[in-house]
Amino acid sequence: MRDVRTRENAHAGDPGLAAMQAALAAEHAAVYGYGVVGAWAAEAEEKEVRTAYQAHRARRDALRGAVRGLGGEPVAAAPAYALPYEVTDAARALELATELETRLTAVYADLVAATEGEARRDAAEALREAALRAARWGGEGAAVPFPGLPEQQDREDGRDTGPEVTAGGTTTAEDG
Repeated sequence: MRDVRTRENAHAGDPGLAAMQAALAAEHAAVYGYGVVGAWAAEAEEKEVRTAYQAHRARRDALRGAVRGLGGEPVAAAPAYALPYEVTDAARALELATELETRLTAVYADLVAATEGEARRDAAEALREAALRAARWGGEGAAVPFPGLPEQQDREDGRDTGPEVTAGGTTTAEDG
């Protein structure tokens, strides 16, 4: 069995690779989450949900290649992910889609900051797409002036946003 920690530590000094791995982990979670969204989405949203699901799969696959291109071993998907709340109807499914996209904006903002050139352009495009989808799913209240900034992580409605995924890893509210 290979020691993944050794391989990760070999690239610990590369913030671009660390941010790319965080984005890949977030895309794995988004693909999983959109599976749940798709199961509950209203018929009117099915096509857009499917398009978003496919977009996240494509981003995930591109990030795997980019991580390998930087000499890293792509982080694997978890077998399952804890949802921030129970999805029981179409409205909650769209709330989950909004949550997924909002969390992705933070991860992609970190990736924009940590990379240069084509990788930065790709990250900025992913940030833009996530922000647009968050606004689409969440309506007017989901649109934020500067998506991905830490100040945007705390929800005005007081709902816990759950674990925050950044280039530095995953933290929880208990971690401070």
